[in-house]
Amino acid sequence: MLPTYKHEPFTDFTIEENKKAFEAALEYVEGQLGKSYDLVVGGERISTEAKITSYNPANKEEIIGIVSKANKDIAEKAMNVAHETFESWRKTSPEERANILVRAAAIVRRRKHEFSAYLVKEAGKPWKEADADTAEAIDFLEYYARQMIAIKDGKPVNSREGEHNRYFYTPMGVTVVISPWNFAFAIMAGTTVAPIVTGNTVLLKPASTTPVVAAKFVEVLEEAGLPKGVVNFIPGSGAEVGDYLVDHPKTALITFTGSREVGTRLYERAAVVHPGQNHLKRVIVEMGGKDTVVVDKEADLDLAAESIVVSAFGFSGQKCSAGSRAVIHQDVYDEVLNKVIQLTNELTVGDPTNNGNYMGPVIDDASFNKIMGYIEIGKEEGRLVAGGTGDASKGYFIQPTVFVDLDPQARIMQEEIFGPVVALAKAKDFNHAIEIANNTEYGLTGAVITKNRDHIEIAKRDFHVGNLYFNRNCTGAIVGYHPFGGFKMSGTDSKAGGPDYLVLHMQAKTVSEMY
Repeated sequence: MLPTYKHEPFTDFTIEENKKAFEAALEYVEGQLGKSYDLVVGGERISTEAKITSYNPANKEEIIGIVSKANKDIAEKAMNVAHETFESWRKTSPEERANILVRAAAIVRRRKHEFSAYLVKEAGKPWKEADADTAEAIDFLEYYARQMIAIKDGKPVNSREGEHNRYFYTPMGVTVVISPWNFAFAIMAGTTVAPIVTGNTVLLKPASTTPVVAAKFVEVLEEAGLPKGVVNFIPGSGAEVGDYLVDHPKTALITFTGSREVGTRLYERAAVVHPGQNHLKRVIVEMGGKDTVVVDKEADLDLAAESIVVSAFGFSGQKCSAGSRAVIHQDVYDEVLNKVIQLTNELTVGDPTNNGNYMGPVIDDASFNKIMGYIEIGKEEGRLVAGGTGDASKGYFIQPTVFVDLDPQARIMQEEIFGPVVALAKAKDFNHAIEIANNTEYGLTGAVITKNRDHIEIAKRDFHVGNLYFNRNCTGAIVGYHPFGGFKMSGTDSKAGGPDYLVLHMQAKTVSEMY
């Protein structure tokens, strides 16, 4: 029997011993940079002529690693391997599958700072954000292991005299996992091991900006005893490899985290039944948000300002849960605004290897240009009171940016920017604030800062988001504590890290036997 789940604690870097340990991990990882990583298909290492080069977004001349790039032929080979391996893997006991995840978690825990250091280098994460990313990966491994043990025998159903009935879950088949760069370890690991532990096989296509962390994790799974062919590592082009696998008649399940544009297109493609396909594909998508911090007039205004700033600028706003909008009651608007400006101006931006920097870079050139473009739009739509500048000479750095006095329908109030930009708008009363908070096509996270109990009850009912937080920031969901997923165009509300997530990777089967 596994002990009760408890989430992995975050590292306290104010303790000198922890600080030195992390600095040593950074030094070790810096000595590993520039290595080559092969594809892994059925346990076989495959090197290809075409490569994906991973660069440090804080120092774009620095190569993190060179990763082989899959093509359609390799994708087809991986699909056939995964399809064949499924026949044996699905019969492996749930206990053994769970034990592999627990062993993998133990390996990652021993190398926690090493993985976090890779996240600092490859994803541009500050120490605190990288540490949380690695902790979440460990949490996914252990939580899903325990969840599998909890549901392995199915759910009770009624039996009649002379008849015995069972209701249990059975694996689906080959799962295509398309993981994002912003939680390059946590989401990649969570979306990979959920299908594994439920008895499916996996084709893992990580984001092309952060493939090295994924390659290192595949090595961990092998060390933990995962049989060959259960996970196949095939980074490659979305247009070439991604579309091919989504369309493939042998694909049973697709799990994707990324943009609304790509997610909706993938969802549509997956609905098409291709020749040789005798099933409907199941799709799990998480597609982002335009998340709002609502500040009531009856609120702790210092907490409100802190919640806005932390929600907006943690990891440079590159979270689907980031609070990129704040809607503030008109009676306290000016006071909260002044506090937000003060806190924002205190933030430091620079190389994330230096723990003194609150924010690092954005992920790449395309993101930098997109965000700077939105800043120009913001200058037309509102009033710039902090930030507004960027520097891509060495890395992709953008200052934390605050726009105020926005119309609720302004583009920077409606469209996902995915960068360190927050827009503030004024509400006449609490109901008006909730109305504005609900006026986007997204419904992922939200926060309400208030001391009014009646308003808390109104928000519980009427604030239409998948994850709603009171009197705190709207980011930082913890596995097993805050199951994560959103409404509307934020995705299928699949609730990663929650008690219903694993069953999405299986099919329910009823067996009835007459005596």
